[in-house]
Amino acid sequence: MHDDERHSVQDFLAARPVMVLDGALATELEARGCDLNDPLWSARVLIEAPELIRQVHVDYFAAGADVATTASYQATFEGFARRGIAEAQAAALMRRSIELAREARDAFWAEPAHRAGRLRPLVAASVGPYGAMLADGSEYRGDYGLDETALMDFHRPRMAALLSAEPDLLACETVPCLAEARALARLLAEFPAARAWISFSCRDGAHNCQGEPLADCLAALAAFDQVVAVGLNCTAPVHVPALIAAAAQVTAKPILVYPNSGETYDPQHKCWHGPRDAAEFSAAARDWHRAGARLIGGCCRTGPAEIAAVSAWARGGAASPA
Repeated sequence: MHDDERHSVQDFLAARPVMVLDGALATELEARGCDLNDPLWSARVLIEAPELIRQVHVDYFAAGADVATTASYQATFEGFARRGIAEAQAAALMRRSIELAREARDAFWAEPAHRAGRLRPLVAASVGPYGAMLADGSEYRGDYGLDETALMDFHRPRMAALLSAEPDLLACETVPCLAEARALARLLAEFPAARAWISFSCRDGAHNCQGEPLADCLAALAAFDQVVAVGLNCTAPVHVPALIAAAAQVTAKPILVYPNSGETYDPQHKCWHGPRDAAEFSAAARDWHRAGARLIGGCCRTGPAEIAAVSAWARGGAASPA
């Protein structure tokens, strides 16, 4: 890789009004036939079918995504240990999640036709919250009962393993509470070259999932220079405009949003209900941008079609879903 091919979030935002994020990984893998009924969730596919992960990344790049978010959201030493996977192999699987995204990116970028009007896409290593390791929905509740020091101790070895594979940045996502966000932001100082975004899961138009005002959380992250963007993900789209408005009042950092598709999940029957429309998602994305969001993508149940629609608008041209 040539040094002049390395870009930052700031480079993308200097070049275009919107940086297009990718969409869901886990629910997209499910849509392609993967069984994710496992505490490891998408990390299970790292073990069983890594080529499918690589293909999803390729399809998002083809749809217009400027970033691939890796299959490491649920990948923790504790979670792998419960499956009998030793520490060294767990670390190798975490690094493999980044290698798969990089392989997809480099293969996509090797085609000259893919470079027109684009910067070389980034690889963001997904860092799921402590609650994701518990695999009991705690990332949508918070209230872990752990202080910041304990949360730093939990995240430190995984962050070190992920960064050893040299992703372009970390995607610290679906964070339900300020204590964990601060723990992640403080931990970055131990890795001075690292950069990250921090994204909260939110339960309504004003609060994160634990119930703290999102505005307070984002204001508390202002002093952490290694945090290059802040915002929300894994949140119902209906709440996004109010959350962006609150964020814009308190932070000078770029605001990112990648909400769910708009469908609702039925945990009893383990299925999704409601509307899903790529054109409507893209139309909503325009409103999010007007409200102040600069990095826009999708979370659960969004796929290449939604990202292609967002990209087509964001770039003022056509992007084909893979």
